[in-house]
Amino acid sequence: MQTEQVVFNCPDNVLNPPGRTLKMCAKRYWRAATSEDDSGLTLLFVHGIGANKEQWEPTIDGVLCRLPCPVREAWAVEWQTCGDSAVLNREVLSASPGRAYLSVSAFEWSEAIAEFIQSPYLQGRRIVLVGHSAGAVAAVLTLKHLTPSSVAALIQIETTATFREDYYRKIEDRLPGLEAVVKATRNRRETWSSRDEALEWMKARIPWKLWDPRVLRGLVDHALESIPGAGPGVRLKNDRKLEAITFPHVEPPFAAAEELQRISTFVPVHFIWASGATLVPDFMRESFESRKIAASVRMLEGGHMIVQEKPDAVAEAICAILNTSIHVFHSRL
Repeated sequence: MQTEQVVFNCPDNVLNPPGRTLKMCAKRYWRAATSEDDSGLTLLFVHGIGANKEQWEPTIDGVLCRLPCPVREAWAVEWQTCGDSAVLNREVLSASPGRAYLSVSAFEWSEAIAEFIQSPYLQGRRIVLVGHSAGAVAAVLTLKHLTPSSVAALIQIETTATFREDYYRKIEDRLPGLEAVVKATRNRRETWSSRDEALEWMKARIPWKLWDPRVLRGLVDHALESIPGAGPGVRLKNDRKLEAITFPHVEPPFAAAEELQRISTFVPVHFIWASGATLVPDFMRESFESRKIAASVRMLEGGHMIVQEKPDAVAEAICAILNTSIHVFHSRL
């Protein structure tokens, strides 16, 4: 599997006015045998809150190895507050006028992804958008900025998109869990003496001890950076405060649910859920089926972080969707 990374300037908006440009890193993955197949699909992977683009790599590798139908390439894009993007944007994010931190929601990220899809990197490709958790929300919201034919299909993995009435149903039961996640993120350890120490520390703790070893190794290799001017030592590239203030954003998931209902009549929407996940209650999942939004539904064993925990199972599910729907994708574009 070959790779290359690019840096994309995000579009101007209220958070990104001229002269204060945020950047989005994207990484391309391909195999020489398929990269020149113009009829092949391009898979665009979108990660969740606090993750980084490289956490998709075991899944992407699994898809490119398994898939018999043609896939031209895969791309993974990175939230402006995460990974390499966070490093490039650190000065802008911490120096926003009138506030201590600049919060970049799925709304703003979706604008950047939509611009990227229309850029020379992806223009004219047959694109399947694959999103996980809040990244699934951002993937859906890109359709608000694109023509219907720009995307062949959506694959929603443990999406946090939700209809407003469903979100507030039994909200009192779920608020403690959300507050615990925000608190844990704010208090998370973010420095270690070395990458090896960081790896051993994470191996012994939730949620990292549940992750596939390849994903965890990728986190240590790609999501940590040397601490400048402090001698030996590494730290997370992500700012935990920026990550924490992203969790309570509810309007992007509401808008994404409405967008899913709007587009499902002309863009196939495939759902992948994790049987052991508690973040998205069953009745919220079922609301997509009752509204006849789903082109297909698959259930995998694992938790909400299924991409990190079971990348091979996720890759197999994606391949199954592509293999059973490839004729639909090609007929649309």
